[in-house]
Amino acid sequence: MTTLPAFGPALPEIVMALGAIAMVLYGAIQGERSTRTLEIAALALLALALVLVLRGEGKVVTFNGAFIADGFGRFMKVLTLIGAAAAIVLSADFLRRDGAMRFEFPILVVLATIGMMMMISASDLIGLYVGLELQSLALYVVAAFDRDNPRSTEAGLKYFVLGALSSGMLLYGSSMVYGFTGTVSYAGIAEAVKGGHPGIGLIIGLVFVAAGVAFKISAVPFHMWTPDVYEGAPTPVAAFFASAPKMAAMAMTVRIFVGAFPGALHDWQQIIVFMAIASMALGAFAAIGQTNIKRLLAYSSIANMGYALVGLAAGTPAGVQGVMTYMAIYLATTLAAFACVLMMNRNGKPVEEIGELAGLSRTNGWMAFAMSMMMFSLAGIPPLAGFWAKWYVFLAAIEAKLYVLAVVGVITSVVGAYYYLRIVKVIYFDDAKPAFDKGDAGVRGVLLISALFVLVLSLLPAPLFDSAAAAAKSLF
Repeated sequence: MTTLPAFGPALPEIVMALGAIAMVLYGAIQGERSTRTLEIAALALLALALVLVLRGEGKVVTFNGAFIADGFGRFMKVLTLIGAAAAIVLSADFLRRDGAMRFEFPILVVLATIGMMMMISASDLIGLYVGLELQSLALYVVAAFDRDNPRSTEAGLKYFVLGALSSGMLLYGSSMVYGFTGTVSYAGIAEAVKGGHPGIGLIIGLVFVAAGVAFKISAVPFHMWTPDVYEGAPTPVAAFFASAPKMAAMAMTVRIFVGAFPGALHDWQQIIVFMAIASMALGAFAAIGQTNIKRLLAYSSIANMGYALVGLAAGTPAGVQGVMTYMAIYLATTLAAFACVLMMNRNGKPVEEIGELAGLSRTNGWMAFAMSMMMFSLAGIPPLAGFWAKWYVFLAAIEAKLYVLAVVGVITSVVGAYYYLRIVKVIYFDDAKPAFDKGDAGVRGVLLISALFVLVLSLLPAPLFDSAAAAAKSLF
């Protein structure tokens, strides 16, 4: 007699899936009139999922080992849900003003978020792939959502083609891992690799898996889609790409390497160290010549994923703790930065050039302060939250004796500080340009909450760090 799996651990995902089906039916019946209602419904659904996630306790594995609910997963799911909710708030008025808002948008965000949550909790390669593709298919459409804009269509096409390539690489790597271990379960793979040097076939499979996940976190050398997609997609969509999917993809990356390949630490550590160094270097140097604020934030995102990978390269609980702390702080600073970009409008027309921020301190003081604080935080200037984020990942690398990696991280941080501080210089010292329009209420709200979060973490980082420490222990 076959017994049913325990559905309780996957209750947030099940509730969201049922809600998404109901939203599709309502939207199909009501048409475009349902857009605002579905936006509210999507936010309510994400809030309900957040409550259900926070109510979870302990470590539970279900669906024959394919799904795991633990402290690490709950921590990263909270970040993912916050990023998805912020994306809906940021996009509502922007897309409606451009005539691009359709009732499908909040549904696609919810579907993508279900995929992200499955990625975070996947405990075997098949569950991972199902979650990854559910997320990716929704994001392909979202990237090209402004279908009358050639740049948006181009962004969606580039993301789709390169995403399909990365999915193929991930599948090929997964098939090789299965072939050489005889299992797709992370626990089974860990047992097969335990106590011995993995064979060359398994290493090749591991490399292909790493290539597939590197695309999702925009790590070099699979970063090429990021600047074009960020620039071409509608700005709220770029904010979504830079926030929630990055949380899920980094969680997926950590769980794969730490959960499935702990016995092959020295083999995958070399891959992660290479990706971290290459991402930090390219993100630091390629952003210097950028004049478009969205492209600059794209290269900043590449560099930041490199810094987060520094913590993963350590392969220790402290390293995972550093990754989680880094991603939480990165989420807040990125949402605030993109909220500022969304407020860069004159006469109803968005502007994206960095030079348009000239003299912002004299036309909109609080926006200038918030934007400057985010730039200082991203640069890692103490005592702002971004400094603590880098401190924890570099400290984990040093404790793991990865001294070269930590030194490269510090050097690229100094290089990256140049283009962040250049924005602050433009805001405070250049001749003032005409004032921007008053921003949408939702955008101002996201900016205020994110900026306050960064400010509080700058002064009191310990609660976040302690929460990350407790969550990281569930992986080991």
